[in-house]
Amino acid sequence: MRTKEHYEVTWNWHQAQSSLDYMLDVYGDEIAKREGYRELQGIEAVYYYLIHKFNWLPSDVKAMKLEDIRFVLTEEMYGWTAPKDAVHDK
Repeated sequence: MRTKEHYEVTWNWHQAQSSLDYMLDVYGDEIAKREGYRELQGIEAVYYYLIHKFNWLPSDVKAMKLEDIRFVLTEEMYGWTAPKDAVHDK
């Protein structure tokens, strides 16, 4: 049986994963702006970008875990900060 401390660690891990996923979605807005996408934003812009940058199939990109997508974009995202409006206090 898990302890209260274990639940807290699990909770914090899921909160961190959620925050990372959110920031990837926000980065998609940056990609959409930079690439001149008219209709796409957020994670959809990320998918579209990867499809075109690497000539990957949409089904393959959409099947990727978000942590793997963040890994692929690690160097590109280096030094990027989210816009002020996208940052939320807990």
